[in-house]
Amino acid sequence: MGIRSLVSFCCVCGLLSGLAARSAVGAEPGAASQPEATTQPVKPEARRPFDPTLGGRWVGNGISYGPHRDGQVPGGALPSREQLREDLEILRQHWSMLRMYSSQGSAETVLQLIREEKIPMKVMLGVWIATEVRSGDDGTVLEEFPQARAANRREIAAAIRLANAYPDIVCAVSVGNETQVFWSSHKVPLQTLVDAIREVRGQTRVAVTAADDFNFWNKPESRQVAAEIDFIVAHIYAMWAKQPLDRGMPFTEEKYAEVSVMHPGRLIVLGEAGWATQKHPAGEQGDLIRGEASEEAQKAYYSQFIAWTTRERIANFYFEAFDENWKGGAEPDEAEKHWGLFRADRTPKPAVAAVRTQGQ
Repeated sequence: MGIRSLVSFCCVCGLLSGLAARSAVGAEPGAASQPEATTQPVKPEARRPFDPTLGGRWVGNGISYGPHRDGQVPGGALPSREQLREDLEILRQHWSMLRMYSSQGSAETVLQLIREEKIPMKVMLGVWIATEVRSGDDGTVLEEFPQARAANRREIAAAIRLANAYPDIVCAVSVGNETQVFWSSHKVPLQTLVDAIREVRGQTRVAVTAADDFNFWNKPESRQVAAEIDFIVAHIYAMWAKQPLDRGMPFTEEKYAEVSVMHPGRLIVLGEAGWATQKHPAGEQGDLIRGEASEEAQKAYYSQFIAWTTRERIANFYFEAFDENWKGGAEPDEAEKHWGLFRADRTPKPAVAAVRTQGQ
């Protein structure tokens, strides 16, 4: 993802405009308010490790999934059950491991469909952690956001409930998404993240993690978070780091190695990496994205990415399944809208035909 300003901080997490909506209203429409979990803490020996296999078959080439179609946004209209079923029918042909970014909204319906339709797929649930306070440089609290705090509580409670209700499907819970990296516009104090991780770990049996950019995980301060989780989820975007296409995979491998050196012996999952098929020539993306943005370039990067992760058995969730036109600003060619391996109308881009990931 590289260094980005506050304007485009969330092109990869699928929650730029949704964050503002959820901070204002507290939760997505249709997401029931969840009670506080009251189960007893889970003993460490009872926790299941993150396992990128299914029926003895390695399925570690997963996919990141934002379910919102044209006219739908987080904090607004949600996909219908039939639309989610259609998506799962498309995704199951290529992947058996799915990442979602929230435990509210469409998450429970997706889990229900996977169980009812007996789809051989695991899901890494997300817990979206929004900024609860704004602090000055000296740590003084300048402003508090009680609605965001309440929304965070609902996210945590929903993740705990779903992880315990669908232990056969939920392979992990990722608490917080890019909350610590220096360029994040939804930073939270490190202790806030740690407290949320501990709460989820204390009341579920699944593996628990936190997802952030390599620019956090390759620094010593990340060790405090790493000590609290079962494995590390790192995001690496060569395209946002001014890399040309021929440097895309070398850059990805180099930054993965940096995180590995900082956290020796730890399982490191690539939570996001990708290549956009369009970009707007002006603004920050015009400056930061130097590589070719096209469907053919995406095909080349994705083919190399799958070959490397399969050969090295690096579990990952490629970003992303579908283009999401609700993201970013008004310009139709903004990169934020065009990371999908499928277009917003669910037709495949060339990369999908070039590489079939299921079973690799």
